[in-house]
Amino acid sequence: MREEIGANSLLKVAVSKTEDVKDGYRTGLNALRGGDKHKILVPNTRKIGGSLDIDAETESKYPNENRWDYAVEYDRETFFIEVHPASTSEVTVVLAKLSWLRQWLRTCAPEIDKLRPEKKRAYHWVFTGRNTILPNSRQARMLSQNGIKPVKCWDYSQL
Repeated sequence: MREEIGANSLLKVAVSKTEDVKDGYRTGLNALRGGDKHKILVPNTRKIGGSLDIDAETESKYPNENRWDYAVEYDRETFFIEVHPASTSEVTVVLAKLSWLRQWLRTCAPEIDKLRPEKKRAYHWVFTGRNTILPNSRQARMLSQNGIKPVKCWDYSQL
């Protein structure tokens, strides 16, 4: 008998223990909106443990904050993915979202925070449209200092 995807999801358990998002867990990539799920590439879809739309689930509680988009569990590790246009003017917005996410994970979602990968980057910016951030720009340096690099799609095999 094939095991249901997400049945043993660590993210599902962590989300259920996190008041801000307790009903937000979705199997597979079902928490991702619109075409965002097509920006996620994994070698084995059966290893997707589930997903969480952090932005939608926390919007009413933090309406004026720059909220991060998603948490995606793959191979029992949770990655945090922001889908956002990549232009120099948006760098400060994405960094504000990253700052909000880190604070929120520490203070409101410690069970989810524990699921970050130990040997891979946890925070990822998937850009929409074109990336217009020049590689040697001040904005590119700011992103690098924060461990963020805009990519066209989140490809687990490239981590």
